[in-house]
Amino acid sequence: MAQAMVNFRMDEALKENMEKTCKRMGLTVTAAYTMFATKVTNEQRIPFEITADPFYSEINMERLRRNVAEMEKTGGTVHEVPIDD
Repeated sequence: MAQAMVNFRMDEALKENMEKTCKRMGLTVTAAYTMFATKVTNEQRIPFEITADPFYSEINMERLRRNVAEMEKTGGTVHEVPIDD
């Protein structure tokens, strides 16, 4: 099987912690990422739950849009804009 080089950037501390963790499990980082890629490919999904940051929820984004519009209209600071549920 032909081998391919994969390069990507990540936080240096995260990389070091990943290397230490893999070493404790008897793995190389390459083996761990290969296991991850194999599982993603076989299952056609990310093998763990990924959730969105609630800051970006639609209700919060709408509130932010209303606040920005109010600030642009009045030229001031918005302290509270009631949410219409």
